[in-house]
Amino acid sequence: MEEIEEKWDKIKMGKAYDTVEGGRAHIQLYEVAATWVINIVDNSDGDEARRHLEVGHKSLLQSDALYQTSVYPREPESMKELREFTAKHPWNIMASSADEGQFLNMILKLINAKNTMEIGVYTGYSLLATTLALPHDGKILAMDVNRKNYELGLPIIEKSGVAHKIDFREGPALPVLDQMIEEVGGVIGYDNTLWNGSVVAPPDAPLRLL
Repeated sequence: MEEIEEKWDKIKMGKAYDTVEGGRAHIQLYEVAATWVINIVDNSDGDEARRHLEVGHKSLLQSDALYQTSVYPREPESMKELREFTAKHPWNIMASSADEGQFLNMILKLINAKNTMEIGVYTGYSLLATTLALPHDGKILAMDVNRKNYELGLPIIEKSGVAHKIDFREGPALPVLDQMIEEVGGVIGYDNTLWNGSVVAPPDAPLRLL
């Protein structure tokens, strides 16, 4: 480890190493958000004990999970504005998260979707994610029993220039779906089907706030 520390001192002085070998450990260097992070892997006894040491500046990226989510595509400003607005609503738990919105946007682009529908709109965060992914002449049939919530987010959707793609219908979705039953093809995406895991949790599982 003394050899590693010596070489790391040189790195901090401006010398760069992709990999530093020393003893039974090796150091991999990552430059993340202007911060050097060391990933030390101890291979003794066949076990890999990983720990991340932050060097220099404070960083939010102190775990692999945080690093992975940090490299998502940048959230469009309109979606960020609507997400932050929705977070202040009493029923904000119904809103899709930022990573869910970006995943939905990516899937729609991958399949070149043009005509879509959404059952349950709330303030329209996932609706906005969809409309931004659709081509200019794309359409989304949006259904919700509560138009008031949709109208809360509508100004932001209109400001983003995609409101013309939306056909909003207030009321139950089943009658509309019955009219479309003969049309085949497409992809169905279910959001939070297991309700944060509570659907499949054992009966004696402790309750927690969602």
